[in-house]
Amino acid sequence: MTERDDLPLPDYDHLPVGSLISRIRTLDAGGLQTLLSYEQRHANRVQIVSAMQNRLTGLKEGAQPSGGDPAAVGADAPPAPAGGSPVSEATSGPAVNAPSHGDPTNPAQPRSSGSHKKSG
Repeated sequence: MTERDDLPLPDYDHLPVGSLISRIRTLDAGGLQTLLSYEQRHANRVQIVSAMQNRLTGLKEGAQPSGGDPAAVGADAPPAPAGGSPVSEATSGPAVNAPSHGDPTNPAQPRSSGSHKKSG
């Protein structure tokens, strides 16, 4: 096992900052201190270190962990795939045939009938 495996938040290194700051509120002082030490030795991100230090101070002053499972999948995780594509022949659009070049009914296409006259 590595030091990372012992952290109280699984996939700690891959959590977005907003999610991480939210999840540290669920930790007790011991778990938070473990994360703080790890953060300071590795990425040492100022925003994360500051949030952890502030939360640790709050816990020492009597704040309580917010409850919940810090490892739970939250709003920051993408939803599970539905399994299969909802597209089928019944839901696809009609076939599209592009107009041929020089079609006189399509003003975006040039006509190649030699109708250019020289003035002069």
